Amino acid sequence: MPEEPEKDPSAEELAAIIGEIRERVRANHPEGSAAGGVTLPDLVPLLHARDAAEAKVGAIGSVNPRRPGLLNGAIQSVKRAIARLLGWYVRDQVDFNRASLAAIEAALEALNENNRALAHLADMRGPWAEWRNRWEQRLASTENQLLRTMAEVKTAFDLRIGQTSEEIQRRMWGDLAILRADFERARTDYERLIHSELRLIRQREALPVTASAAPATALPLLDYARLAERFRGSQEYVREKQRFYLPFFAGRRAVLDLGCGRGEFLELMREAGVPARGIELSPELAAACRSKGLEAECGDLLERLPQLADESLDGVFSAHVVEHLPPERLPGLIRTAAAKLRRDGVLVIETPNPECLATLATHFYLDPTHIRPLPPGLLSFYLEESGLGRIEIHRLSPAAENAPSLASLPEDFREAFFGGLDYAIVGWKL
Repeated sequence: MPEEPEKDPSAEELAAIIGEIRERVRANHPEGSAAGGVTLPDLVPLLHARDAAEAKVGAIGSVNPRRPGLLNGAIQSVKRAIARLLGWYVRDQVDFNRASLAAIEAALEALNENNRALAHLADMRGPWAEWRNRWEQRLASTENQLLRTMAEVKTAFDLRIGQTSEEIQRRMWGDLAILRADFERARTDYERLIHSELRLIRQREALPVTASAAPATALPLLDYARLAERFRGSQEYVREKQRFYLPFFAGRRAVLDLGCGRGEFLELMREAGVPARGIELSPELAAACRSKGLEAECGDLLERLPQLADESLDGVFSAHVVEHLPPERLPGLIRTAAAKLRRDGVLVIETPNPECLATLATHFYLDPTHIRPLPPGLLSFYLEESGLGRIEIHRLSPAAENAPSLASLPEDFREAFFGGLDYAIVGWKL
């Protein structure tokens, strides 16, 4: 029968202490415990590992127990002597083992504190959820009340703003209309004063226009009505083009068409209810106008216009006539037309546009009675010299409509050199 090893009292005491510590820790760290539905971390495996490590540390320096006797005593003495001799070698290992156990103890304590904090938070979930539900209900109620209040305020604000905006717009447009009227009156008075002084200075030695100053240009022996139909367009086409001038003559009471031709402009005046009459050099064209019930007389406008009373007209219109006149007669004609206009009367002249290369290349010379093209700047100067102001120039009949190939040119180049085939100049009596 083998001998039972002799029990070491110190080892038994250490084991008892470890067991007591194990029971205390297990009481503080229950396995799989849960609080408020929150599962806490299980620390038991870590405790078992810690206990095993402590047992190993506790056994350091002990000698295997044997039965008492002389041999055993000698052996134990040798072992203890060897242990003392090797103490310097294993001292660091022992310190490391003890430090490791201390770290494990600290980690266990921290985890235990964490479990207690989690349990405390889990216990608070119930009151927190109840408080949150009450807060969300109160928030929803407050939000609904706020939205209703904002909607009511917005409705009242929109209503007030709408009323205020309409009132402001009415006042603003009224003020703008008054301001514009004042500006136009001031501009007209200013231009009238300037042009009156210039006219007195520059025309002091100008010769009066008389019927014997120069003969009018006679029409060649050709069917001029057929020429106009082919190269200028049908009467319907010309009449639609001349609707552009209706706003300038609206409300006029005495309008004269110089060179009324086939009567397109006179027909527009009749449709608009504006009294108008014309002067035409061609007997055939004048008779054609009268056959339509239009008031037109046959005569030389250079002779007939000076015979009219001054300030007897409030509108004068002339389309494609001035380019037929001798250049030296044109300034006198415009001065005479301006003299026949009442204050604020309007003079409108339409003529081919020499700024357009297409006009100079072809269109101007399709009519053999044309004498010289008139640049807009020159005609504008003639109107200013005659006491007309607020000059406007409108370029008409874009060349690109008759020649689609011009659309391939750059826009700025096309507008500069191939703009309107014709232009209209408008001036008011100051």
